[in-house]
Amino acid sequence: MSDIAHRLTEMHRRGHARPIHGLRRETMPPGRDQRPAAVLIAVTERKASDGHGPGVILIERPAKMRKHAGQVAFPGGAIDPGEGPVEAALREAHEEIALPLSKVNVIGTTDVFDTATGFKITPVLATIPPDLPLNPNPAEVDEWFEAPLSFVLDHANHDERHVEWEGSRRRYIEMFWEGHRIWGVTAAIIENLAIRLAWREGAR
Repeated sequence: MSDIAHRLTEMHRRGHARPIHGLRRETMPPGRDQRPAAVLIAVTERKASDGHGPGVILIERPAKMRKHAGQVAFPGGAIDPGEGPVEAALREAHEEIALPLSKVNVIGTTDVFDTATGFKITPVLATIPPDLPLNPNPAEVDEWFEAPLSFVLDHANHDERHVEWEGSRRRYIEMFWEGHRIWGVTAAIIENLAIRLAWREGAR
């Protein structure tokens, strides 16, 4: 097991063994059906000596998509009947960026995120070797990129914004990495993961 895989496994175990307060969440309007979904938080097992160290694989949706056009996201999607969150997250990552499933080291699931648009998203934390030959599916992904784990999990890089949406004022987080805007649900899942893993403490 790589150093980052071992470290994340221990942080995941400790983080999920204690109650956590202050996790970010959205409020779903009453009467809206929830659809289960899963995303893969794939962390590259990149050494600190290799530039920025471990990174997180993120994708950018095509601008022509009917929903979530141009948004940055984790690989993932709806959970099909008979699937669990891990199976769904791995399947979607393979379909969207051709991630070789034999190379994925699954650490475990983390905090479910309910979205205001009706999705119940289970994030799956995993590690993968660096520099895999990923190939984005043009129907679902414009491009993929790797953002440093130390950058995205650092609360100092999480800027809080506000927006009026469906008659109410909502808060959201955004951050920028090399021209990519990471915000909304993706940024909220990242922030919750940072809180759950106590990343700021573990990074010392």
